[in-house]
Amino acid sequence: MTKKILFCATVDYHFKAFHLPYFTWFKRMGWEVHVAASGQTKLPYVDEKFSIPIRRSPFHPQNLAVYRQLKEVIDTNQYDIVHCHTPVGGVLARLAARQARRHGTKVLYTAHGFHFCSGAPIKNWLLYYPVEKWLSAYTDCLITINEEDYIRAKGLQRPGGMTRKIHGIGVNTDRFRPVSLQEKQRLREKHGFSEDDFIVVYPAELNLNKNQKLLIEAAALLKDKIPSLRLVFAGEGAMEQTYRTLAEKLGASGNVRFYGFCRDIHELIQLADLSVASSMREGLGMNVLEGMAAEKPAIATDNRGHREIIRDGENGFLIKIGDSAGFASRIEQLYRTPELCRKLGQEGRKTALRFSEARTVEEMADIYSAYMDMDTKEKSV
Repeated sequence: MTKKILFCATVDYHFKAFHLPYFTWFKRMGWEVHVAASGQTKLPYVDEKFSIPIRRSPFHPQNLAVYRQLKEVIDTNQYDIVHCHTPVGGVLARLAARQARRHGTKVLYTAHGFHFCSGAPIKNWLLYYPVEKWLSAYTDCLITINEEDYIRAKGLQRPGGMTRKIHGIGVNTDRFRPVSLQEKQRLREKHGFSEDDFIVVYPAELNLNKNQKLLIEAAALLKDKIPSLRLVFAGEGAMEQTYRTLAEKLGASGNVRFYGFCRDIHELIQLADLSVASSMREGLGMNVLEGMAAEKPAIATDNRGHREIIRDGENGFLIKIGDSAGFASRIEQLYRTPELCRKLGQEGRKTALRFSEARTVEEMADIYSAYMDMDTKEKSV
């Protein structure tokens, strides 16, 4: 009988953006790949897709019906492995797989950044920590992507469970690669930017945690010092109008561009001068790594995820959360010192190579192998 794995997350685009290499790995192993998530995104390398309307809010009443749907899918298909991602998807899938675990199904959960972490609001600890502690009883392997979460996860681990740390979900260092000056200019023309623009890019959802407010405030401080500054937000989200209003209020609307959703995010990064990230909480910071892979100097807020990849002053800069003046100062410093930009960019590329897709697929292959009845390592070479 063909072995089967179910991947579960809140939204299906999560898989298209980050997990296709793992789907292809399982297909090479001869496994069936199933996916359960909300959304209508077409996913390659998937044998069966269940569109289940998982809600992001853990308190949404519809998630009770979602739990029942997931349980039916899991019990009917008798999966060998269930691998869940995202907070709500991870909660619902682990609860739905409880009966299946008694019949041999192995349940893995990748924490892309615990909501309870150093500096997190007390409400996050009161809500999310007890839930994760409870769910550890139904988790065979808890996978983390930064050191702080790994240490905390070991304290959550149930007897007989496994806790592992990997180098994130993997950066495609071929797609996110440095380009020539000529190619950079071609991309600027394609996307409506000029040769003289000083472009600072932040690909992220427009929400409270991503904290674009900090960058808009920094842009307002720089608008007279660097008139050519273009702060580019690549993404959509509930806070877009709030951030647009703030940029206008601070007189920086001419320096801030809301690009919207972008399928060719690698091109926006390649045409930029700097890569930035202002999030208050981050599991690792894929957008920072993608910028580093393209040899863009990185400036990011000082949180556990960014600390995992940035060594302040060596391959980028870390800024205290809320310090818009400090952020502006570093942007101006890099604007005025191209040689420092080159140095940080080159060091950043070296860092990104340590977080490559090839490496993380190999790390996950080792983890999956522990729950498969075959020597997958030989087949995956």
